[in-house]
Amino acid sequence: MFSSFMINPWIVVTLVAIVAGLVGFFVVLRGASFAAHALPLGTFPGAALAGLLGINSFIGLITFAGLGVMGINQLAKNGRHEVATALTLVMLLSLGTVFLSLSSQYSQQVYALLFGEVLGVSRAELVPVALISLLVIGITMRVFYPLLLNSVSAELAEVQGISVKKMELWFLCLLALATAMALPVVGALLVFSLMVAPAAVAHRITSRPIPAVLLSIAVSLITVWLAIALSYETNWPVGFFVGSIGGGLFIATFL
Repeated sequence: MFSSFMINPWIVVTLVAIVAGLVGFFVVLRGASFAAHALPLGTFPGAALAGLLGINSFIGLITFAGLGVMGINQLAKNGRHEVATALTLVMLLSLGTVFLSLSSQYSQQVYALLFGEVLGVSRAELVPVALISLLVIGITMRVFYPLLLNSVSAELAEVQGISVKKMELWFLCLLALATAMALPVVGALLVFSLMVAPAAVAHRITSRPIPAVLLSIAVSLITVWLAIALSYETNWPVGFFVGSIGGGLFIATFL
């Protein structure tokens, strides 16, 4: 489990867990679980296109994450936010079906994109994950107070001169970046569980912002560390354990 070839997976899951716990705090606070589910699904076609073109998958992920943010942001101006999210997801997934159909490694690529392949993380992938992690953490710290106030009360935020639309765009950008870095680890289908479950556990235990953020990160770390250990021992997908452990911890808060 702690062999040399496992160093990269341990580093990557730790970075992903920290970012997921941090961004997940706002996902749960804003009630944006649908966006946290839709963006990963809308982003994974970017990785499919990158594989088709023979370029780094993170380039495709970041590109399609940006397209997802722009689509949701623009469509939401003329309609309900959840409808805009759904329409953006539909359009991106339609592109994904084309890219995957052109791939010569269809089944293997679909499995890796949907369920993750953390044990196959290479050294070359560490740098983009680390850079995206630092970027997300830096931006979150920069906009933490206005984003927190906007998430709790949009009206109060406007009174204090905080633009609701601007904060929504910042939130979507953070969510998109976190999605892009987490997708290769736990996969598109379960990346949102790592965003939602630890933060939901934290919100169940405390309503104070800073303790809730720290607890969300801690639960996220525990979840992915246990998941990768169990995945290594059983050869089952990491995403399965991420979802199971996260759901189990949330249920435990009711006991």
